[in-house]
Amino acid sequence: MRDDMLQETYLRWIKIALEEVKSPKSYLSSITTRLCIDYLRSARVKREHYIGSWLPEPLITQESESTDLVELTDSLSMAFLVMLERLSPTERAVFLLREVFGYNYTEISNIVDKKAANCRQIFKRARHNLKQSERFPITTQQQKNIVEQFLQAWISGDLQSLLALMTSDITWCSDGGGKVKAALKPLCGSMKVARFLIAIRQNKIIPTFTSHICNINGNPGIINYTETKPQSVFSFEFKVSGDRIFIQNVFAILNPEKLKWIT
Repeated sequence: MRDDMLQETYLRWIKIALEEVKSPKSYLSSITTRLCIDYLRSARVKREHYIGSWLPEPLITQESESTDLVELTDSLSMAFLVMLERLSPTERAVFLLREVFGYNYTEISNIVDKKAANCRQIFKRARHNLKQSERFPITTQQQKNIVEQFLQAWISGDLQSLLALMTSDITWCSDGGGKVKAALKPLCGSMKVARFLIAIRQNKIIPTFTSHICNINGNPGIINYTETKPQSVFSFEFKVSGDRIFIQNVFAILNPEKLKWIT
């Protein structure tokens, strides 16, 4: 989808006379945003008939502790993208333009073709609907340590170690799109999730595979390969309790259509 939007924006850009454009930034932002709104409206209809849970396409990113990338990383995280699914296409556009890219309401109104006052209300409603919990400072290295412990416990089949890394109400959500075997409904509870993970390896639900830690959507995650082909991608959401960090959610993308760009 990203490539399609960029290509269509580029095609429209090269067809217009530059003297007609007062602000290239505003013009390109308007085209891209409106194309994405139209796409999301059509995609939402398709998802009504999607088999099982739907998750965003995973994005491989570079590891970085740079403070300049903290806000961008938050905006790329799988948990944040899943929350955005609660918004309508227009709400999502207004929220991202304001919260992530810092556009003022006048600029946003020109892009989404709504009054500035309406955009202000849309943003307020979108932020309320997201119901984002308080964010705790968890460094990339801290997250990576937890993912490494998770992977080691998973490979060794250590049930107690897996349970110790999870919140009691952890949720496992997998997206197979009806193309491969995947849990059609989210699994809830640490014991259910831990036993399911161990069964995947011990009962060979998946053919022999190897697992590697990689940055997924700005945060440490896991890519599982069968031979050299990506079989699934795990992204994690973490929770701080006291002085410890736990895994709150696991997002498992198995739909091969969403993994074809991963090498």
